[in-house]
Parts: sequence; C-alpha cells; structure tokens
Amino acid sequence: MQTATPTRWRTVDIVVASIIAVAFAAVFYAWNNLWNALDGWALPWRAVIYGIWLVPGVLGPLVIRKPGAGLYTEVVAASVSALFGSAWGLTVVVSGLVQGIGGEFGFALTGYRSYRLGNALLAGALAGGGAALFDLAVYYGDTFTAAQKWTYAGLVVASGAIVAGAGSWALQRSLTATGVLDRFPSGRERVAV
Repeated sequence: MQTATPTRWRTVDIVVASIIAVAFAAVFYAWNNLWNALDGWALPWRAVIYGIWLVPGVLGPLVIRKPGAGLYTEVVAASVSALFGSAWGLTVVVSGLVQGIGGEFGFALTGYRSYRLGNALLAGALAGGGAALFDLAVYYGDTFTAAQKWTYAGLVVASGAIVAGAGSWALQRSLTATGVLDRFPSGRERVAV
C-alpha cells in the first residue's frame, strides 16, 4: 500500500516492536541450538535455515511502518538473545545491527511508503546480504573456500528473502486478518488471507 506514515513513534509502536523482538529472541534460542547441531555436517549448506534470524528486521517495519522499526526489532531481539545465553556472546548484537540495517533498506528505498511483498523480499535479501558479509568476515573467512563463501552468501540471501521476507509478509497479513493490528496502518489494510 502506498501511504505516507508519520515518523514519530507512539508508545504502542515501541511496545509492539519490543514484543516482536522478545518473541523472536525466544525463537532464536531454539534456532541457535539447531544451527549448532548442524555444525560441520552441513557447512555452508546450513545457511538455508538462516532466514529465521532475520525475521524481526522485516516484520517490524511491516507492522510498525516507521523508519527504524527493522533496526530496533532486530537489535532488541539480538540483545535479548545474548542475554538468553547465545553461543556467540555479544557479537550477536553487532550481527543484529548489521541485519537490521539491511532490513531497513528494503523499505527506506521507497521512503517508507511501500510495504508490499516486493519490499519485504528485498528487505529480507538485504538483511541476508549484510548477515553473510558479517559472518564471512568474523566467522568463516579462513575456514571456507571461495566457492563455499559464494554458496554460503547466496543461501543466506535466498533464505533471507524467502523466510524473512515472504514469511514476515505472510505473518503480517495473517495478523492483520485477525484484527490485532487495527491500531497500526498495517492493520487497517483488510486483506483476504
């Protein structure tokens, strides 16, 4: 939908963005265990499951529709994940920052006026691109061959587009249909699900 959205955050925006972030931090805890269980067995192929870590950075803007929503939800989710005891310690906060910035670009490119599936796919892909670059620089730079690096990056970007982009778009539409988002511009778009 093409609409201009006020940029000032309301209390309800902060609360709902925080709820999204904390909910996904709990999901991250389980996902971290799955990722670690696949260590060594499926590198770089386990990257196909990466997109779940990118969901807050796409879902936040789709629901809140304010500049900074993707960055906020992704960084808060990463911070809470670190508090839960992430295997990667505080580096997940920096990773969340990079992923959130990538997700923001998918919506910033339209001046935060379009929240269609294409924007969500782009936001997920860009978040995945940032995540892949960060991971290759911090974790896998010396352990992957050039072919593995390209494979890993491609899979993270694709997972970001599909899981975080399309998945967040579908989740936002489903939530809209229930009426729980009626206090948000995204909730006023009644859609057939």
